[in-house]
Amino acid sequence: MATKRKAASKRRSSRKSAAKKAAPRRRAAPKRKAAPRRKSAAKKAAPRRRVAPKRKAAPRRKAAKRRR
Repeated sequence: MATKRKAASKRRSSRKSAAKKAAPRRRAAPKRKAAPRRKSAAKKAAPRRRVAPKRKAAPRRKAAKRRR
């Protein structure tokens, strides 16, 4: 009997995770883009520090997606 119960709970959990994945698609699209912020000249002239690609934003976003 335990196996049947386990299977049922597994189905439920998979449904839950599927719903979680679908949630971002249901969100409404942003109405308008925010006005671009002006950068100060000092910020523009700052030497670009090279960052390892692992530390860049895209991998972080990907990781966040994987966690969802």
